[in-house]
Amino acid sequence: MRLASADKEDNGWSGDLKSERTAWTMAGGSVGELRGDIRKALGTLEKTQEGLGSGSDTVDGVQSGAAQLEVYRSWKRYLEDVSGRCGTLRTQLEKAGDDHDMNDADVRKAFDGLEGRYKDTPAVGGQDQGR
Repeated sequence: MRLASADKEDNGWSGDLKSERTAWTMAGGSVGELRGDIRKALGTLEKTQEGLGSGSDTVDGVQSGAAQLEVYRSWKRYLEDVSGRCGTLRTQLEKAGDDHDMNDADVRKAFDGLEGRYKDTPAVGGQDQGR
């Protein structure tokens, strides 16, 4: 793959930009490994939550139970979203490597679709929420 602007040296580039399928595949694999680490963290989070009421709206015997449950649910949702984003990104990276015949605009469109599907979550925890 060669970009139309790759031969221009006015921006500091050498002019020999190349792309190989293996680089895309390796990038996808790395994102897949990250997803595995996130799922492991999610499993640990769920395991440590056992006995603290992860399935209920109250946590008996703990004064800060409601706040702790809110933080747990927030992190659980966040980690699930990040894991989903990694899965989608991995697929896109590997597909980009497989589809070198796609033009640059199509590749850009495929990656831009991630932004609409996986928006960053708003900051959680510490907000008043009317209490």
